[in-house]
Amino acid sequence: MSKFQLNINPKSTDFDELGHINNVVYLQWVQDVAEAHWKNISGTDDDQINLWVALRHEIDYKKEIKPNEKVVAETWVASMEGVKSERMTRIFNPDNNQTKAEARTFWCLLDAKTKRPKRIPEDMKRLYES
Repeated sequence: MSKFQLNINPKSTDFDELGHINNVVYLQWVQDVAEAHWKNISGTDDDQINLWVALRHEIDYKKEIKPNEKVVAETWVASMEGVKSERMTRIFNPDNNQTKAEARTFWCLLDAKTKRPKRIPEDMKRLYES
């Protein structure tokens, strides 16, 4: 499946009292890159038809991000079946390719009007394959 990248410049407020990026910030980056990927391939008005909700997040923290260090969030869809999608995200330093964190998220597609789970259409699956 196609990969998508989003540049991230951590802010001073992203760091906690231990000098590490706060766990909630990593989760926000995972969501930000997923949303940017979806909007990039689907068009910005698709949220009138479809909504994605997270069912589960798993994040493995590999290496700390230092102040003034730039990172990239890279995401791709690993699988789509029924109403669910499995998305992978890797956050890394583009200068040395060092992985900082890896995430696995399970999403559920909803009909925007009814807010009920909706089977992922074949044409939507094809968008992620190109």
